[in-house]
Amino acid sequence: MGETLPSVTLGKTKGCRLISSKLPTIEIFSDVATPEEFQDLYELQALTNPRLVQDVGDLNYINLDEIPWGIPGCHYAAASFTHVHPDGSRFSNGDYGVLYIADTMDTALAEVEYHQGQYLANVEDLKFDRLVFRGLSCVFTGDVIHDAKVLPATHAIYHPTDYTASRILGAELRAGGSEGIRYWSPRNPGATCWGLFTPKHVQSILQTTHYEFILRNGRIVDKRRIVVA
Repeated sequence: MGETLPSVTLGKTKGCRLISSKLPTIEIFSDVATPEEFQDLYELQALTNPRLVQDVGDLNYINLDEIPWGIPGCHYAAASFTHVHPDGSRFSNGDYGVLYIADTMDTALAEVEYHQGQYLANVEDLKFDRLVFRGLSCVFTGDVIHDAKVLPATHAIYHPTDYTASRILGAELRAGGSEGIRYWSPRNPGATCWGLFTPKHVQSILQTTHYEFILRNGRIVDKRRIVVA
């Protein structure tokens, strides 16, 4: 399937992400400028910080040379590749990480609202809760990005719940040296998302603002931007 998709070169591209505010920033990624410096600092901090491995994640998932050391928000770029969800995602079966970026914050909100809703539906006796997410502004480029927007939104890789076809495509593209995929947002019709298989062309990821989701009886009933006075 992957060989039929055209590849494109991305110039400077801007997008948005949302992550849970419960996830800590991993400052060690931002404290160094080279893989060698990271390795030295990591080994030094591991002597006194028992939570370091948990915070940094599994470094076996990524080649340290692909981390964009020295950029603003390096830890945000690296986290998707060291904290890999074992259940996978649309373009991964859980064996590798993918950095997902949306074209606008509205698209990012739609994607997160759907996935949080799916998770919350399985939480028993959840009467009320408040979830806070951190908005991120992303700038990235790409030399070999495969364009799945040539496929109709009815294609199997866009199935709302069955990720079989999209995971096969993601694994095929990544194994073939693809840096990522551009695709239609399944949750915000007509919008665009990217799934990056490497963070090496990320130029910056900066925090913008926060959003909260209000939950009642296991359902998201409202979402709003948090304005800080």
